[in-house]
Amino acid sequence: MTAPNSSMVQASLMRLNARAWGIATGLLLGGGLFLATIFLVIRGGPMVGQHLSMLRAFFPGYSVTWLGAFVGFVYAFVIGYGLGRIIGSVYNRLAFR
Repeated sequence: MTAPNSSMVQASLMRLNARAWGIATGLLLGGGLFLATIFLVIRGGPMVGQHLSMLRAFFPGYSVTWLGAFVGFVYAFVIGYGLGRIIGSVYNRLAFR
């Protein structure tokens, strides 16, 4: 058995896990939208989340309600997952040319 080359070890340690980046970014974006929505629902008022409710143009079914917080989480998680995968993949391709 031969010992691994130090450059091979360094290259494998520097590679990003694109799936992990996707999940982390998805949780960050989804959790952020979820918390923002819940904060506005709890805060209440006559015009609850008038700016945040504009997201329904991009996220069908989203509203500033308890159910809308979960719907928004799913949409934002999917978008964040895609962005994280792209970031991880692009980094790996550019870093190891």
